[in-house]
Formats: sequence, C-alpha cells, structure tokens
Amino acid sequence: MPDVLVLVDHDGERVNTSTYELLAAARRLGDPGAVVVGTPGTAARLTESLARHGATSVHAAESAEAAEFLLTPAVDALELAVREVAPVAVLVSATTDGREVAARLAARLDAGLLIDAVELDSSGVVTQIVFGGSYTVRSQVTRGIPVISVRPGAFEPEEHPADPVQRTLALPAVDPAASARITARRDTPAGDRPGLTEATVVVSGGRGVGGAEGFEVVEELADALGGAVGAARAAVDAGYYPHQYQVGQTGKTVSPQLYIALGISGAIQHLAGMQTSKTIVAVNKDPEAPILDLADYSVVGDLFAVAPQLTQEVTARRQ
Repeated sequence: MPDVLVLVDHDGERVNTSTYELLAAARRLGDPGAVVVGTPGTAARLTESLARHGATSVHAAESAEAAEFLLTPAVDALELAVREVAPVAVLVSATTDGREVAARLAARLDAGLLIDAVELDSSGVVTQIVFGGSYTVRSQVTRGIPVISVRPGAFEPEEHPADPVQRTLALPAVDPAASARITARRDTPAGDRPGLTEATVVVSGGRGVGGAEGFEVVEELADALGGAVGAARAAVDAGYYPHQYQVGQTGKTVSPQLYIALGISGAIQHLAGMQTSKTIVAVNKDPEAPILDLADYSVVGDLFAVAPQLTQEVTARRQ
C-alpha cells in the first residue's frame, strides 16, 4: 500500500492522543508513516506506542536544533520525508502549530492544502465544516500531494499493532535569519485534568456562569466526569477563566464524546469549535438560546441548580 505521512505531536516522552487519531485516519489511505521531530533519542522513546497504533514506519528527524527553533524543523522533516517516500498524503493535527506547519509545507511542495478536516474517505476526499460552522463541504486536492490538517477528536484512536521500519532523516541546519528561535519556555500548570483537545469529556462555562467563582460548578462537574474544563469566549473576555481554555473559532476546537455547555448561549463563534462533539448537553435558563437547538439533550433551567445535582448523581454512580 502507498505511504501516508503523519507528523507526530509529542512532548518528548509521550505521544499526544491526536497523533493516534491521525494514524487511524491515515489507514484509510494507505500505510501510516510516523515522522518524529525532536532531540536525539526522541523517536526511540516513542516508537513502541506508535507501533501499537499502526505506524508501519517511523522517520526519525532528530537534532539539537529541533528544540531550539519554532516549527521550521518540522516543516523540514516533512519535506525530506515526502521527497524520500512520495506519499499519497501528509496528515497533521489541526492545532495552532499544526496548521502553520501544514501551510508552510504545502507552499514548499506547491501542493494543495485542506484544513480542519473532520472526515476522510479512501479516495482522499475530506469533509470540512466552514464559515464558522454554517456549511459542510467535501473537498479534494487536485494538484500535488495533499497536505491535510485534521481536527483533533474527529477520528477514534485504534490499536493496530505493526512492526515499523526505522528510517533516519538528516535535518538541515536551520537558518536563524529565516526562522523563529525559541528563547524561553514556560510550562502551564495542567493539574490532574486531561488536555482540552484530547479529553473525551469537556464541560464548558459561558457568561451565564456569572463570574470566576461560578466556574467552581463547572470544574466540579468536569472532575466528577473525569473531563476537561472549557470556556466560551464571552466568559474568557470577561475574565472568568484563562484564555487557554477558550473553545471556539478563535480558541480551541474540540470534538469529545460528551460536551456539556453550562450557561452558554451558543454564538456561532462557539459552535464552530465544538459542534462535531459526539453528544452535546446544554443547560441554559433562556429557552431561546441557539445552543439548545444544536444539543442532543437540552435542559432549560438554572445551571447552579442543575449542574450540582448532575455532579452529585455522577459521583454517586461512580462510587
């Protein structure tokens, strides 16, 4: 079968769930080849988990500079891998970094770029939700090797054990004048909750939460369900919750198994970031709130009465 290259998203020690989703998507087109960009030794630490999820080859692009420059080493590695194996497609996770890597790679290859795919068939046709969620379209690249960024959560990770071929990519020296150098790193405390884009359950709060203290109700329900906490833009702009937890067109895009919206009206900006969630539950005291039309289950009521009861019931059932 033809090769399909997948850029591995990782923290140096662990592969992010979005990469396993990409490997599952890649199998629809051919044999997944994982491209690992990092410092020396990174690929060796990640190969076992990549093989377990179906990577038939692992391309190690390692150098000391890989951790010193922003994005350029990943673009270089993918370009080298494309020249080496001539894949039928390149898949990248549609994160903030992933979208830029995909765009720069497509420009270098003079190839078509498809962004934020939520479905992919065996012929290379992708489904996208565009214009803030107003339309669903099907697209296909007609020039060059398709470069596709895939929305996290759009595909289910699958264990598909393989015995990958090991390949080495010799990264070129990065031109400091043409690349952004990383001068400092600052870790954001993650706590015990899963990452927002990787969580199978997300509980989000909006302006209806009423203030920063109101998010305690959101957090308690998320913790009871073992999920992540999100926030609508209105809540973030009002200072109720940190920006990195914003879900929406200008925040993060999520597609969990369960999405619970508390006090969120459902502006199109927010819907664009969560409408592909498998099951949506909305709690809002306004019976005309747009999100109630999108939700699979709607509760018209006070979130401060509904959410604690739900938390209590979930906790009781899990004991």
